[in-house]
Amino acid sequence: MKKIEDDNRIVSSGEKDEDKSFDLSLRPKNLKEYIGQKKIKENLEIFMQAALKRKEPIEHLLLYGPPGLGKTTLAYIIANEMSVNIKVTSGPVIEKTGDLAAILTNLQERDILFIDEIHRLNKTIEEILYPAMEDYALDIIIGQGPSARTLRLDLPKFTIIGATTRIGLISSPLRDRFGDTYHLNFYNNKEVEKIVARSADILNIETEEKAVSEIAKRSRKTPRVANRLLKRVRDFAEVKFDGIITEAVSRHSLNALEVDELGLDEVDRRILQVIIEKFNGGPIGVNTLAAATFEETRTIEEIYEPFLMQIGFLHRTPQGRVATEAAYEHLGVKFAKKLF
Repeated sequence: MKKIEDDNRIVSSGEKDEDKSFDLSLRPKNLKEYIGQKKIKENLEIFMQAALKRKEPIEHLLLYGPPGLGKTTLAYIIANEMSVNIKVTSGPVIEKTGDLAAILTNLQERDILFIDEIHRLNKTIEEILYPAMEDYALDIIIGQGPSARTLRLDLPKFTIIGATTRIGLISSPLRDRFGDTYHLNFYNNKEVEKIVARSADILNIETEEKAVSEIAKRSRKTPRVANRLLKRVRDFAEVKFDGIITEAVSRHSLNALEVDELGLDEVDRRILQVIIEKFNGGPIGVNTLAAATFEETRTIEEIYEPFLMQIGFLHRTPQGRVATEAAYEHLGVKFAKKLF
């Protein structure tokens, strides 16, 4: 069975190695260039301007939502708008108190520390982080046993920006120490179209308006997926066509990649087909579904189900997973039962 870290589907919203340099070249530098998340941008602009007037760091921020929606990009934009440095790390990387101490003591006044996957910090690290976030101080224990003593180091005033896809796994004491919490939502098709058009312009890719729309509607409402599909369609256009991405070229390319009109790939469709064809539409327990599809339970719950639920193809009920009438219609199967 596949592990959740090995989700190599083209429509996966998780970051891959190939995305890093590609995303870096397309990443907007300021809020004006950042498309979507209008309410978050409006609030951030006010808070940043206020902090700049007071010559203070912006309050600690917590960003949460599905992967690929721009949490890391927002952190870089905030650093750029505030004219400060940003240090980037992730929860799993900070294993020892010394690791955190080294990071915090190297920060300058008003710097930003961005912690991705902050829900994966261990409890010991969290407890050291509390006084750092509240009092800008680092408590270090020197020695062991009866002779042990605590040394307090003063830290410059800085900002922590945490990012997570699973806010429910962050402990209440840590969550309460963030001044503002923002939930990034999926994008609508018009916003994704703007993102695709902007990326094509930066990469000097000649595209037709209808081709941009075709790529956008298959991008699962996620900018990272949209940019990845644009990259793959560009390859098809350069190798099999004349280099220009037309509507026909984009359709041919995405069909060849088995990404359908709603952004579902072969695995998504197989999950729905198993529920509909083998279990009469459900309800079916997630463990049974995992066994029938040769996927891990956690992979189904965290990778596949959120999007299928978001587009209304799947319901989670106390009895199990149920395919909706819309899922039947999308797969071309006659709907012959009531769900509830």
